[in-house]
Order: sequence, then C-alpha cells, then structure tokens
Amino acid sequence: MTRWFKPCLALLLTGLMAFATPSAAWGAIQEAVFAGGCFWCLEHDLEVLPGVVEAVSGYSGGSLQNPTYKQVSAGGTGHQEAVRVRFDTARISYPTLLRAYWRNVDALDGGGQFCDRGSSYRPVIFVRGESQQQQARASLQAAARELRRPVAAIQVQIKPLQAFWPAEAYHQNYAETNALKYRYYRWACGRDQRLDGLWGPRARSSGAWITDP
Repeated sequence: MTRWFKPCLALLLTGLMAFATPSAAWGAIQEAVFAGGCFWCLEHDLEVLPGVVEAVSGYSGGSLQNPTYKQVSAGGTGHQEAVRVRFDTARISYPTLLRAYWRNVDALDGGGQFCDRGSSYRPVIFVRGESQQQQARASLQAAARELRRPVAAIQVQIKPLQAFWPAEAYHQNYAETNALKYRYYRWACGRDQRLDGLWGPRARSSGAWITDP
C-alpha cells in the first residue's frame, strides 16, 4: 500500500499546484493603444499577432467622455479612431507591437490615413508611462531610417494616453462579422496598395520583424 500511495499522492499534489499557479509560459498582460486610420483595419492587422490577447476598436485623444462614432466622425471632439491591444509580454514585446504598427500605417501622412481624411483618422501612438514613451520615440527614429526620411517627415504623433473608450459593438471584430464589406472597403481605400509601396510588398508578411531581436 505504502509503495504506491506516496508516489500517487506526490503526483496529485503536483497537479493541484500546477492548476493553482499561473503558467510560467504566461507573462504580464499589458496594454498599448494605437491610432492608424480606420480602426476596423488596424484591429484586424494587430489581433492576429502571436501574443496578442485582445484587440478592441475605440476612441482616444479627445476630452469628450464616452464619445459615439457619430460624434467622432463629425469632427471637433479631438478623438482618433484607435485600437487598444492587450498582449502577453512573454510572447510579444511592446517594441515588436510598435514594429507591426508602423508597417500598417502611412507614416508620412498626418492628415488622415489612405482614403479616410481628417483629424479622427490621424496616426497616433498613445503611450502609458515613460517606458512606452521612450520605446515609441526609438521606434519613430527607426521608422525614419528604414524609410530613408528625416525624422521631421514622420507624421505619426506620440501622445500620453488619457483615456480609451471602446467603440460601439457593431464596430468590434468587423473584419470577421462583415467580411465582404470589410474586404471591399479595404481594397477601395487603397490601404494595402499604399503600404506595399511604402514599406515593400513583403514588409507585413515576411515575419522577419515579428520575432524579437
């Protein structure tokens, strides 16, 4: 009885401890907020990255609390369409998210993005704290070098995050729930054509930038 009871008890305790203790494979869950034109597109581009736990479309940058899509798109609220990304730091880092972000925006256009014009579509990196701010600035300089442009030519702003307001339910996961409309809009807006011309046709699909150095 004793010969098999102790090993079984040890195995049971090991299993219970594994169940009660978070897996070492998971790191801290952190948040990042980006504006890059149409939030349907940016949400879809970022949520597929390994390590991204959640991507939510919403609004940031303005003073009006809990704004609606109608209010933001009409202008005057100061908000941008934005995406809040929650990510597992054991699987993807903030600098890697930044590299993905840059390759999914037109960094030379501060008046909107692609066919969408106006302040609500302006590209912005919203930062939480000094660490994100420093990394965002470093990524801007790296983007300028990659594009062979002066830093002053880069039109993406870096701003402290004040608040993020989730958009209406019908905007969430739009690329999946309205796939046909989404694909047509993205094509008609010229988003991928411009990104391929700016960053190169394999810049977003090669995967070379997804792996942290």
